[in-house]
Amino acid sequence: MDIVRAAVIRGIGEKFEIADITLAAPIGQEVLVEVRASGLCHSDITVAQTGMGVSTPIVLGHEIAGVVKAVGPLVTRIKVGDHVVAAALQPCGRCPACLRGNLNACSNPGALDRDPSEAECRLHDDCGCLGQLQGLGGFAEQALIHENQLVAIDKSMPFPQASIIGCAVVTGCGAVFNAARVSPGQSVVIFGCGGVGLNAIQAAKLAGATRIIGVDIQQAKLDLARRFGATDIVDSSQVDAVDAVLGLTDRAGVDHAFVMVGVPAVAETAMAVLGFGGTTYLIGGMAPGAELTLHPSPVESGILPRQQGIRGLWLGSSNFYHDIPLYVDLYLRGQLNLDDLVARTIDLDEINEAYEALEHGAVARSVITFPPRG
Repeated sequence: MDIVRAAVIRGIGEKFEIADITLAAPIGQEVLVEVRASGLCHSDITVAQTGMGVSTPIVLGHEIAGVVKAVGPLVTRIKVGDHVVAAALQPCGRCPACLRGNLNACSNPGALDRDPSEAECRLHDDCGCLGQLQGLGGFAEQALIHENQLVAIDKSMPFPQASIIGCAVVTGCGAVFNAARVSPGQSVVIFGCGGVGLNAIQAAKLAGATRIIGVDIQQAKLDLARRFGATDIVDSSQVDAVDAVLGLTDRAGVDHAFVMVGVPAVAETAMAVLGFGGTTYLIGGMAPGAELTLHPSPVESGILPRQQGIRGLWLGSSNFYHDIPLYVDLYLRGQLNLDDLVARTIDLDEINEAYEALEHGAVARSVITFPPRG
């Protein structure tokens, strides 16, 4: 067992408490990871503030990069000393979806959790067991994770940049490469130019899109969108986004619209700017009970349905065993900009202040970094 410092959420709506927790020794296919970097994703604070069906107390944090310290007796893919990135999916590896490589469609993610009737909980403190968001719990000096959620990476990859690959990069880039399959000459619009949106923008550029429109209400994010490859930007706090996007496309609309914010009105706007055969991709999580109003094209004399679609995505429809090493390679070859996504590195004790900054419009990731343990 190891005693480590962690940021714990004791109750919904409460702030992070820095506390000592105990990690069990790895069993089965579990891997003990010495966390070196953990990104602050907006999804974690959403869970902390609203619950989203998650029980407390819990250790959040799902953007993790680190070094393997120990492995359970059944681990085969990961070894001590590996540098790893974690993914916020829990693929069982045995169901039909997993065997097809559709890890985000796993029908039995609970298979990776410990059976409480057979083993002690992975994390606990003096008050009892602690949960791990999506089987991870990266806001801690160490994390105990099933090997199915880990990918070994090139050891020359810096940890802060590596950590954000597991969520922001696979979500944004995966939406473009895996789901939309954007091709040269196509047009795209990205609503929400935070970390995930910026990755979608640079992926669209890599894919050869010739019109890449970034839409946001914060000028700082729009400036970053330009740096990441947007050909045009729209400040939707100042102009009507539908008129602006249609104007930029000579009223033809776009081939692909990516919605990075969980706001129904934004999704409806995205549908309104689609061209013939275009698709809207819903990526930002919406609150339970949220509703969308769709306006199908009428079938009238001389007017054909526009054959548009709307699709929800989870983690960029990624097979992260393939995609994470790919994005590491693209970064190391200078083709993927991750440096500008890491706004600053912080200590674990600064987590509450960093999340307050994110809530007030910080444009990119803060990443908690941890020094090597002796």
